[in-house]
Amino acid sequence: MDNRIISSESREEDLFEKSIRPEYLDEYVGQTEIKENLRVFIKAAMMRDEPLDHVLLYGPPGLGKTTLAHIIANELGATLRTASGPSIEKSGDLAAILSNLEPGDVLFIDEIHRMPSFIEEILYPAMEDFEIDLVVGGEGKSKSIKINLPPFTLVGATTRAGDLSSPLRDRFGIVSKLEYYTYDELSNIVKRSGKVFDIKVNDDAAMELAKRSRKTPRVANRLFRRVRDFALVEGTGIIDLDITTKALKRLHVDDSGLDSLDREYLSSLIEKFNGGPVGVETIATSIGEEVTTIEDVVEPYLLQEGFIKRTNRGRVATEKAYKSLGISYNIGFFKED
Repeated sequence: MDNRIISSESREEDLFEKSIRPEYLDEYVGQTEIKENLRVFIKAAMMRDEPLDHVLLYGPPGLGKTTLAHIIANELGATLRTASGPSIEKSGDLAAILSNLEPGDVLFIDEIHRMPSFIEEILYPAMEDFEIDLVVGGEGKSKSIKINLPPFTLVGATTRAGDLSSPLRDRFGIVSKLEYYTYDELSNIVKRSGKVFDIKVNDDAAMELAKRSRKTPRVANRLFRRVRDFALVEGTGIIDLDITTKALKRLHVDDSGLDSLDREYLSSLIEKFNGGPVGVETIATSIGEEVTTIEDVVEPYLLQEGFIKRTNRGRVATEKAYKSLGISYNIGFFKED
């Protein structure tokens, strides 16, 4: 698991995030269009006394997919049941989860793209008809049994919507892509966290944290937590601009929100591979990181901010990447496709 201070990967033990999680749509900052649409869909479902259509939330990690799942359940007045795609390995695993649902429950499956394809096929009738067909018994004595399920809402979350099969994706009635946050939204999130933990956060400090948070709430809150430590131990107990910039420098998070792994990635791309193009597997090997970490955590922000480009032949460093490392810009030996 990636342990960077600015990592956008979730951790079950991170009670901090749970303690600051908004519970209702009115408390949720950002994703305005998704939030307002969900408000309508939820209200309409409750007026019809029907379960909310199944919801698919996708986008880079750390943008609030899990939080929205909790909010959907709270707004519906329903119980949230949680599972993760990698943990559902056998048909019996999914059957156990589904058969324990109560009417109106919200089932949240994180990393739903990592479910095996044969598990997906069991999920289809559960989503459409609220029933599952299971084959039980050994070879020669097997038989199919049908289990009726109570009406429920499935909320699936994924960082890789393209990895979902079309049949599964098409069974979600509500599909929403979460976007990166603005600096103002992140600043408000940081100040809200300060209020929750009863520590003053000056406006300029909140904005500085926002600008270095990779446009991601989870990163903003993790940086807030570390800067709070510096404010308490080496500062006045107030998160001001001075202690914020000092702490972020110590944490090796630069003005653009890049950390040591980002810079190692860009340095490898430029210095070892002449700025590209080069495949992501080769870059991952050169810096000793998992390909999934590179693709899910590092590259989305670098692409969004224009530090790299994807071409048919691989990743290419842009002039902005060279400047960020203080290296003279070279076009490279290859032309981009």
